[in-house]
Amino acid sequence: MRRLFVTARANPKLWAELFREQLPGHEILEEMPADGRSVAYVVVGRPRPGLIGSIPGLEVVLSLNAGVEHLLASGEVPAGIPIVRMVDDGLTEGMVDWVLAQTLAWHRNLFRYRDQQAEGRWAPLPEKLARERVVTVLGAGALGAPVASLLARFGFAVRVWSRSGSPIDGTTGYAGRDRLADAVAGADILVNLLPLTGDTADLIGQAVFDRLASGAFFINAARGGHVVDADLLAALDDGRLSGAALDVFREEPLPDGHAFWRHPKILVSPHVAAPTHPQTAVAAMVDNIRRHEAGQPMQHVVDRRRGY
Repeated sequence: MRRLFVTARANPKLWAELFREQLPGHEILEEMPADGRSVAYVVVGRPRPGLIGSIPGLEVVLSLNAGVEHLLASGEVPAGIPIVRMVDDGLTEGMVDWVLAQTLAWHRNLFRYRDQQAEGRWAPLPEKLARERVVTVLGAGALGAPVASLLARFGFAVRVWSRSGSPIDGTTGYAGRDRLADAVAGADILVNLLPLTGDTADLIGQAVFDRLASGAFFINAARGGHVVDADLLAALDDGRLSGAALDVFREEPLPDGHAFWRHPKILVSPHVAAPTHPQTAVAAMVDNIRRHEAGQPMQHVVDRRRGY
């Protein structure tokens, strides 16, 4: 009987029970045993240092997160052991909902009307149609692609920038670092859904903000490490950006006193854009476990050279 160790920090008993329901032929562990027997699978979020390296007979690391930069940076996962990142319908649907909500709220001036309400001021603002707005989505993967596709169906003029330039129906694709400037030029809304790698860290700074349309809106639901915080604040303060919706940060929780907390043009949310939903996440992981045990290729295995 193969064993699976669940290390989820939030409600590990729930995760364990869901795995027991779907993998009745496996032993599901909520604590690391001291008997020295093999544990084939570990389900991890942000494991404590040394945990993964201490697991005997480990075959697969199953991440609870879409981003795996913390697992790669630790160097604890041996090269021969696959890391599977979290891609599931629930996570994707959550991200699409959140980005769409921020996009429409800015597009229809809801943030500005909220401020006017606080002032008791009745002042209709000029409105545009979706087809008159250019939205650039950075990232064409499991999250970026469905977000871009939905925004295009809503009528926005959508551009997508990624490493490979994967085609997405109804959008215009741009590939490679030398096309980033073209992808963001004149965009009204910039959505970041990139993986965090050595190539994408600090990618979004003054050079990008300067290329956007005057008064553009920035949405970040990927990683805080993509953004040069000082450049973002400068662009907001001088009016190059009219606002930003930020769900991810360099340090989480966002520290007390950080400038983002009380900036009048920033909406802060506590990394909730795409929460992992246990029921759909367990189904996705169980599918990969069954593939692995049947000798079939698993889905969403991390390419360590790319960092995702």
